[in-house]
Amino acid sequence: MKTPIKVTFLGTGTSQGIPVIGSQHPVCLSTDPRDNRLRVSVLMSWDNFNYVIDCGPDFRQQMLRENVTNLDGILFTHEHSDHTAGIDDIRPFNFARGGNMPFYAHNRVFIALHQRFAYAFATENKYPGAPGIDEHLVDRDSVFTLGNKKIVAIEAYHDTLPVLGFRVEDFTYLTDVKTIEENEIEKVKGSKVLVINALRKKPHYSHFNLEEALAFVQKVNPERAYFTHISHNMGFHAEVEKQLPPNVFLAYDTLTITV
Repeated sequence: MKTPIKVTFLGTGTSQGIPVIGSQHPVCLSTDPRDNRLRVSVLMSWDNFNYVIDCGPDFRQQMLRENVTNLDGILFTHEHSDHTAGIDDIRPFNFARGGNMPFYAHNRVFIALHQRFAYAFATENKYPGAPGIDEHLVDRDSVFTLGNKKIVAIEAYHDTLPVLGFRVEDFTYLTDVKTIEENEIEKVKGSKVLVINALRKKPHYSHFNLEEALAFVQKVNPERAYFTHISHNMGFHAEVEKQLPPNVFLAYDTLTITV
């Protein structure tokens, strides 16, 4: 019998988060807590395992809010700052586990991280308090095991940048997607729960808009779908969700689901 996966939405916002600094947009001024969105990330938990997808600039706040005391690894979709800028805050987990944090990412992502966080990857005279990282290379063909569950990597494109999504048994997580090849879509089909980005209603050059995300859900046909990486230009959470099919939802920060 499969152990259920508990998925907690740590953040559901786009790169600026909501509210945007200095914005007077009505959604940024909303009093509905579902309209406040940290940068996009999820926590997946089963048995005694905890894995996070992406480690953005709000990582510390997210870990404190959800009272996460142990972390077994971090999977990365791509190298953009809203998905990687929180890396320095893995240090308390390094100290707690007495060793390095496993990172799972494409080689291109590690090259970028070596540049941005050179002190964390230093091989000589490394500062004792710097983050400790074990590198595990992942690409579109990767199938690997974490915490006794099979992980299947899925490649999509964020404009022209390849990004990775991940399927864990019946749960699939994709973000920052604009296009995806048919053979990669086949990996998604059969998922009971799909998380996919839906930036706003108007088209965007590197993200699904609402119409494109709905079309992708219809094609993949999961039991449930949750939209994430949402900008303030999508509109108010309460109003947008009324317009969605019965099995499609806007995710929001702190939402927890079971797969």
